[in-house]
Parts: sequence; C-alpha cells; structure tokens
Amino acid sequence: MPEKAYCLAGVMGWPVAHSRSPLIHNYWLQKNGLAGSYVQLAVQPGQLATALSGLAALGFRGCNVTIPHKVEALKLVHALDANAKRVGAVNTVVVQPDGSLKGMNTDGFGYIQSLLDTQPDWRADAGPAVVLGAGGAARAVVLALSDRGVKEIRLINRTPDKAEAMAAEFGAPVKAVPWEQRHAALAGAALLVNTTSQGMHGNPPLDIDLSVLPTHALVSDIIYAPLETPLLLAAKARGNPTTGGLGMLLNQARPAFEAWFGVLPEVTPELRRLVEATL
Repeated sequence: MPEKAYCLAGVMGWPVAHSRSPLIHNYWLQKNGLAGSYVQLAVQPGQLATALSGLAALGFRGCNVTIPHKVEALKLVHALDANAKRVGAVNTVVVQPDGSLKGMNTDGFGYIQSLLDTQPDWRADAGPAVVLGAGGAARAVVLALSDRGVKEIRLINRTPDKAEAMAAEFGAPVKAVPWEQRHAALAGAALLVNTTSQGMHGNPPLDIDLSVLPTHALVSDIIYAPLETPLLLAAKARGNPTTGGLGMLLNQARPAFEAWFGVLPEVTPELRRLVEATL
C-alpha cells in the first residue's frame, strides 16, 4: 500500500532552537486538518548541501532556511524564484514533484503584508521611505517597497560602502545617505524602517533622533523581541503610527506553507497570542 501523504517540513539553521517557525507551522497544520509535523533541523555550517540533498528522500515537502544558511542556499537549489534571485538569499526551499529543489524568498511579502495588517490604508506613494541597515533583511524590504511603488528610498547604513553598493545595484528609487545625516534624512518621510539589530533584546537601542520625522509617518521595526523596541516606543510617544516585527515573521511564513501544502493560511489573533507568549 502507498504511504499516506504526510505533511513534513522544517527549519534549517545553526542555532535553531530559538525559532518560532515550528509553533507557527504546526498551528496551521492543526487548524487546516493536515496530518504532519514541522521540525527543527540543526544544520551546522558546511553541512547545508548534505542536509538539503536529503529532503526528498526523507519525505519532506520542503524547509525554511535561516541564519547562517540563507545565502549559501542560493547555489544549492536547482531553481530560484525572482525574489530570491534579486534579494540574494533563500528563506524557503520547496521539494518539487521530481525531487528537485526550488528556492524562494518570502521576506518582502511578509514585510508589506505586516504593514497592511496594522495600517490597512498604508500607501506606497504617500512619500519617501527611510530604511536603516543594509543587510539581507534590508535588501528584501527595499525591493518590496520599490516593487510596491515607493518613489524614493533613503538607505542609511553605519558602513556606507554597503548602502552605496545596494543603491548602485538597485538604482532608482534607492539612494544612499551617509550615517551622519540619518537624523536630517527623516524630514518629509512617510515611512521609517529599522532593519538593524539595534533595539533587539541584549543590544543597545537605535541611535536616531525623530525630531524632524512627520508625526503621520509610519514607523516600522522588523525586530520582534521585544515586541515594542525603544524606537517604536519613542515613535508612539510622539504620536506616530507604528508596526512591530512580529507581523513580518508571521506573514513571511504564509507563502512557504502554501508552497508546501497547497493552503494559504491565515494569521489569526490566537496565533499571534501564542507566539507573543514565547517572547
């Protein structure tokens, strides 16, 4: 008799014990009446190729890929979606019917959806966006904002070379602004995004003065631990609308679940509470 279809996926990273992905995906499996499991897969650096090559044989529909493997996975899959190619990182691997592996990047989708979840009337053409940081998360956010129609993206990084290289690569509407001008660069902005680790538990707060930021500007932080960073608290205190990073974490998981199991799941208040309780 053929083996009954079992929905198996996981997350590869090192370390991986902190990942909230198992909680999220196992909740969705249960809610959608799917027999299956989503598991942690601790894969050491240098072992990713071996681990990925075993997915099909082990019956996995695919996996998420997290630090430190997101860039290396690019060259280990057989096909890439457009977002993964442009971002230069893979966060989702899908086992195709023939056993080959397709790499995806769902971070940009997750970010934009998190804005719309908290600010349904958010418009990309409302004005300039200021993005702090120039790492992998910044690449996904900048491309998503550009695709959505933001006309000016001011990219600011403590190390100017990375911001300048990204601006040169992506072209308009992205322009690099020196770190020393970060406070003044907030003038007239409609959106401020922190993609750095500043403000995360155990890290110093982000060093930025919000004085010239319009009070109608949306302030967004992709950090989700803590749920409200010092940046978001400062923005809220002066009357700005804010969006934390938990929505991005939850929403980036949705297209992955759909690619593996054929169902686009919902981010429910119950799921949000479950994840918040672990932070």
